[in-house]
Amino acid sequence: MNTDTCNTSNCNTANTLALIYGALLLRIWLGVRAIQTGIEKFAGAVSSTEAIKVDGVVNEEGLTAVAATKAYALDNYHGVPEALMTKFQGEPLMLKFALPIYDKILGPVLLILGATILLGIANRTSLFLLGLLYISLTWGLILIKQDEGVSWLGVHMILIALALMLAEHNRFAILKKW
Repeated sequence: MNTDTCNTSNCNTANTLALIYGALLLRIWLGVRAIQTGIEKFAGAVSSTEAIKVDGVVNEEGLTAVAATKAYALDNYHGVPEALMTKFQGEPLMLKFALPIYDKILGPVLLILGATILLGIANRTSLFLLGLLYISLTWGLILIKQDEGVSWLGVHMILIALALMLAEHNRFAILKKW
C-alpha cells in the first residue's frame, strides 16, 4: 500500500501554494529586472587621476594612474546608449522622429513598470505593457542585428507570458483584476 498518496484537498492546497509562490517569484524577478535596467540608464563613469606611490611616497617621475568608478546621476542619463543611437539613426526602418522620444522615456518607463509589477499594482496590465516595451526593444535590436540581445529579450517575453498565466494566483496585488 502506498502511503505517499495524498487526498484531493491536500494535493490542491500544496499545488495552489506552489502556484502562488511561482507567481510571486516571477513578479519580483521581472519587477527588479525592469527597475535595475531603468536605474542603469542613469549610470556613467567618473574618472580620477592619482599619483602613483612607491613605498608609500609619491614617485618623483610624476607617474599617475587613472581610475574610473561607476556613478549614477541625472546628467548621465541615456535611454538609448550613444553607440546604439548612432546605429539606429543609420537604419532606414527606424522612425527618426520617435528615436529622441524613446531615448527620453525608456528609463522612466522601465522604472515605473518595474515598480508597478514589483508592488502588484494592476499587475496584468503592467506585465502586458512591459511585454510591449520588450517587443519594441526587440524590433530595434533586430534592425541593428544584435541577435544575442534579441534572444535575451525572447527569454524575458517567455517569463512575462508565464507571469501572466499565473496572474490568477497572484495573492499580493493591488488592483488585482487589471
